Parts: sequence; structure tokens; C-alpha cells
Amino acid sequence: MGSLHADVLENNSACPLNPLDPEEFRRQGHVMIDFLADYYRDIEKYPVRSQVDPGYLRKRLPDSAPYNPEPIESILQDVQSHIVPGITHWQSPNYFAYFPSSGSTAGFLGEMLSTGFNVVGFNWMSSPAATELESIVMDWLGKMLKLPKSFLFSGNGGGVLQGTTCEAILCTLTAARDRVLNKIGREAIGRLVVYGSDQTHCALQKAAQIAGINPANFRAINTKKSDNFGMSSASLRAAVESDLEMGLIPLFLCATVGTTSSTAVDPLAPLCEVAQEYGIWVHVDAAYAGSACICPEFRHFIDGVENADSFSLNAHKWFFTTLDCCCLWVKDPSSLVKALSTNPEYLRNKATESRQVVDYKDWQIALSRRFRALKLWLVLRSYGVSNLRNFLRTHVKMAKHFEGLIAMDKRFEIVVPRTFAMVCFRLLPASSAAVDDLEAVNELNGKLMEAINASGRIYMTHSVVGGVYMIRFAVGATLTEDRHVNFAWKVVQDHADALLGPTSNGVHSF
Repeated sequence: MGSLHADVLENNSACPLNPLDPEEFRRQGHVMIDFLADYYRDIEKYPVRSQVDPGYLRKRLPDSAPYNPEPIESILQDVQSHIVPGITHWQSPNYFAYFPSSGSTAGFLGEMLSTGFNVVGFNWMSSPAATELESIVMDWLGKMLKLPKSFLFSGNGGGVLQGTTCEAILCTLTAARDRVLNKIGREAIGRLVVYGSDQTHCALQKAAQIAGINPANFRAINTKKSDNFGMSSASLRAAVESDLEMGLIPLFLCATVGTTSSTAVDPLAPLCEVAQEYGIWVHVDAAYAGSACICPEFRHFIDGVENADSFSLNAHKWFFTTLDCCCLWVKDPSSLVKALSTNPEYLRNKATESRQVVDYKDWQIALSRRFRALKLWLVLRSYGVSNLRNFLRTHVKMAKHFEGLIAMDKRFEIVVPRTFAMVCFRLLPASSAAVDDLEAVNELNGKLMEAINASGRIYMTHSVVGGVYMIRFAVGATLTEDRHVNFAWKVVQDHADALLGPTSNGVHSF
């Protein structure tokens, strides 16, 4: 027995007997912070898009977990050698793909606090501060956006932090579904219809599938270039009336402020007017562009929100609050609670029964939930409204600058008007006659983008709108500066030169 005990002590010499020893936590925490600080300092040295092949990591790591403990220093060496090459560097200043997942020191430290406390704040009793801080910061941010009081706790609405927009849409769609079915009977679910546009995020279709909506009753309303690919209220009305004639029940509309493909904006006021006529729940998905609406010059994009039922934005996209943090406001929290609540005996407590507290477990899909409010609170307090507005404006200004550079080179064109901090553009073929060959032009731009991304110097992604393949240049990484935008343009031009030959208007220098 003694020799066995000695073996255990020997094999655990690199690891304290207590997995949460405060002093060892302090030591390893400093090592980790230094590692990450060096990563951010050196991030421009790495290829922005990971250059590894599928299955690369299995070839590098052992087949099974270690039997004995290993020191953090050895683990971080392997992170540097094996994990970093397989990361696409979303925080790189040369990252212009998808939409940003902007980070910040405040967001990172708030995440540390949340992880450090490691509370499971499913109801008020499980950690009162987690619930109450969330309610407070959601009202703060709602006021920054000038949301109607009906969306705030002070106006009998309220806000909740979800993980992603997918969750926010699913929760509100479920609430809308049950609100209708509780009136007309559960057997009518096969007649419910969900509306979006052909630019609406695929999260809506996924939510409809999960919520049991008949796939045949999902409507993706066509948009037009003449409307800048926003959803037309006339087209919505026509679709709704057609469904009513077939005996179907219009249920839910998802309107978007800043679509993924082109940052198109659906006109909220006329869409909500149609929806109100037919009793349709309106959810406003402002995942990307909602953050910009704290700036007075962008607030008009959500005019009409007062007639919507719910509104969401992703603070982890363009609000410096690290993944994951989706802000959802609803006018009628009871609709969420009725659709999503469970009340087992083991969760009963006096605070809940008093009906004087919020139990956020009833506002979301899962029971367990993280203390996300801490990081949003730190971001709001550390930077303040004025600085947050200026950060966003700086990104818009850089995108506008990139747009101007494109306009100076006649080989390129802007495909859709820039609205926020994303520019959608494409390369035109050398021959003017070839411009009309859409398939060939699309293929040319696919080659251009893949060559750029394969270089590792910058990273962009694409979309197809109205049959046109376009390259998306999304400014929003926290570390991006003017010099990175200028560098990105030179990279684009260099690869265009390789495909078409050098430009003759000499705009390579800055």
C-alpha cells in the first residue's frame, strides 16, 4: 500500500493534488496571459486563413490521452506548434471575411471573470447577481439603441443574453408558435407559415425545422437589386394573402438589418405594418448591423422597430464582446416563459414563487447558462458609449476608404451599395464583351478570391446575390488599421494583375 501511494505521488509530481489550487492557478494564469499577449503581438506573422489539410492534427497528436500529468509549459509548446497552424486567425487585422468576431481587453477580462466564478445562473436563486446584472445591462444597451420602452424591463418587456442568433430566432419562433397553437389547437401546426427573404440567414430555416414547421410552409421571398435586396412589403403582402387563400396561417416574419450576403436592410416600418394586419410575430435580426445603431447616424435603419415583437443583435460580432453573446429583447417575456418554462420540484424556491424575479432558464433553450453579462458590462463600462461609437465609425470609415480605392481601378466594380463596414465588389474581365458572360465573370472572381486566401496575406469570403458572385470585404477586426486596408487592396490588385495583367491607372502606392 505504501509503495502504491508513493507511485501516485511520483506520477502526480507535475500536478498539485488540488485541481484548483489558488497559487498554482495564479502561476499558470500568468503563463497563459503572457502566451496570449504574445499571440496578439505577433498575430500578423501568421497566415490569416489556416493553410493545413484535413486531418493534419491527428497525424501530430498521440492516439490516447496521457496517463500522467504534463506541465502547462509543455502543453503550450504544443499549442504553438500544432494548434496555432490550424487556426484561422479571426482577430488578425488582416481578417476581412464573414462578419467580424471582434474582441477586446474588456471582453476578454469579462470572460475570465465569468469563467472564474463558473456559476450556473439558470434562475435568480442560483446566483442573484448573474440575473440582475443581465437585466441591467440589457436595459443599458437597449437605451443606447433607443429601443422603445416596451422592449425594456422598465416597460414590461425585457432582454436576455443568448448564445447566438440561431437560439434567439428559435426561442421567439417557438413563443410565436405556441401563442397561436394555444388558441386554435396543436393540430394546426402543419398550417403555420414562416416568412423571410432570399437574403435572410439560414438560421431562420433551421429554427423552423426544429420548431416543427412544415418545410413546405417556409417562404423565402424574392428580393430585387432595385430594392438593394431588401424585402418588399408588397411582396410580403402578396405571399401572406396567397397563403391565407390556401387555408394556411401566417405566423412569423424575420426581418433583417444587415444581411449576411450584402448587409441589405429590410424596411421595418412597412413590413411591420403588413404583419400587424395579419397578426404575424415580427422578429428583427440585426445580428451584424445592430451594433452600429448606437450611432445616431445609423439609428434610422431600425426605425419601425417599435411595431416588432422581438429584436436581437450579436455583441460578439461588432461590439467587442467575444463569442458568445447574442442580445435579445422581447416585448412580451411571458410568451417566452409560457413556451420554454419547466418547473421541476428540485428547482422550486421562494424567490421564484414570489414572482418578483426573472428566471432566465425560461427565456432560452437550455437550462444551464453562463454569466455572459459580466463581459458585456465590462465592455460598456471600460469604453463608454462615446468610444464604442468611435470604434464603429472608424471601421465604417476604413470600409469607405476601401470602396474609394476600388472606384479608382476600372477593372473592379462595387456590386451593391455599401451601407455599413462591408464592401461587396468584383473583378471585371479585360474584354468588355466578356462582362456579359456571367458564368465566366463569376469563375474569374472565384479564382481571384481563392488565390488571395491561399496566400495567407488576407482573408475574405464571398456570396452570390442576384446570380452575381461577389467578394465581401468586411472591416471589423479590433486590431485593423488604415495600413491593413491599404495592404489588403494591394494584395487584391497584385492577384488581379496575375489574372488580367497590370493596371494602367497606377493606384498601387498610398
